[in-house]
Amino acid sequence: MKNNRVLNTILIICAACSAAFGQTVPSTTPEDVGMSSARLTRIDDFVERHLEANHFAGAVTVVARRGKVVQFKAYGMQDIESGVPMSKDAIFRIYSMSKPITSVAVMILFEEGHFLLDDPVSRWLPEFKGIEVGVEEVDVETGETVLNTVPADREVSVRDLLRHTSGLTYGFWGDSLVDKMYLDKKILTEDETIQDTVAKLGTIPLKHQPGTVWEYGLSTDVLGRFVEVVSGQPFDEFLEERIFTPLGMTDTGFFVPPEKIGRFATVYEPNETNTAVAPYDTSKGRNYLEKPTYFSGGGGLVSTAADYLRFSHMLLNGGELDGVRILSRETVELMTTDHLVEGTDRGYLDPYGFGLGFRIALDRGITGSILSEGSYSWGGMAHTVFWIDPQEELIGIFLTQILPESPLPYRELFRPVVYQAVID
Repeated sequence: MKNNRVLNTILIICAACSAAFGQTVPSTTPEDVGMSSARLTRIDDFVERHLEANHFAGAVTVVARRGKVVQFKAYGMQDIESGVPMSKDAIFRIYSMSKPITSVAVMILFEEGHFLLDDPVSRWLPEFKGIEVGVEEVDVETGETVLNTVPADREVSVRDLLRHTSGLTYGFWGDSLVDKMYLDKKILTEDETIQDTVAKLGTIPLKHQPGTVWEYGLSTDVLGRFVEVVSGQPFDEFLEERIFTPLGMTDTGFFVPPEKIGRFATVYEPNETNTAVAPYDTSKGRNYLEKPTYFSGGGGLVSTAADYLRFSHMLLNGGELDGVRILSRETVELMTTDHLVEGTDRGYLDPYGFGLGFRIALDRGITGSILSEGSYSWGGMAHTVFWIDPQEELIGIFLTQILPESPLPYRELFRPVVYQAVID
């Protein structure tokens, strides 16, 4: 990987040209913010070790502390077949890293006094009025498992959608009869709208009683429709007007326009041994090269490292960046508090908490993670991840493009490689 090392040297020298990548956060000498320049080079070793093993084609990493960038680097290839090296302004499918952005959109409307968190969402989305809960039972005559329904103990609230306790699921990960109904009704059909999807969801029973189980699913997609109804704007226009333009997130949206296609990172697929990276069959999903009709707030956005860094810094700064305030400090604190009350089944999220759009790190002795208590984060299906550590005033971002998700935990492994460079 010597050629990659030469490329990386060129890219780091060109950091002063960051204006070409859109607005970003100022850089500084790592030692000025309590980090070690020498120890930060271990990130190079970490990424290049995986590149040499053909675990992924390329990556972009960013580390920022106390409002300053201390590491911002591109590695490997953006597209192997055409010989295009990865660049710092490469555009990535961020999938579920769309969810925190959608959650911020919801809380902008919360701050305007349109609703309370525990209001029934059916006030704005009547499709959820009277929705029931699926219960699997064995038919005594046939011995087969059948799906019956019971009334919900209470209505699905806005907070349920934000913290994934709504009883909604995705359908393609589970094997319950409710999951099967999602597949039978072709939930997430690309040529539909989020309004169409919400209408379908209103005909399917919930998988769990509202508020009882953390179940990852379409809650955030429903919030996109909620934003449309409350604001009176198409969801993509709301995000552009209220978040992307104010923050200078010039490369974030629901598709890649023609003039930026050359920066769109190819998504790759590992083989059974997580080596021999090959192009992923993009016919399995949308190509992101034209404006969609379905604006998925849960997983539909593309973005760059610089754009997502600006979004992250806004949150770390208590809702403000460069004189532009998106949310109040109190609202950010509300969003980044664990909202899973005692007794909630946390599923595979356990032992972490969940706020209003983010996974929340609890005591290190419980999680076994190096993240400080109160850190908040999330990742995307193609192995992208970000986290924000308020105690350390630290932001980490790791972007690559691998589908389906590899069992190798690049995102988790990246975190201690960042924290070991903290020296104050």
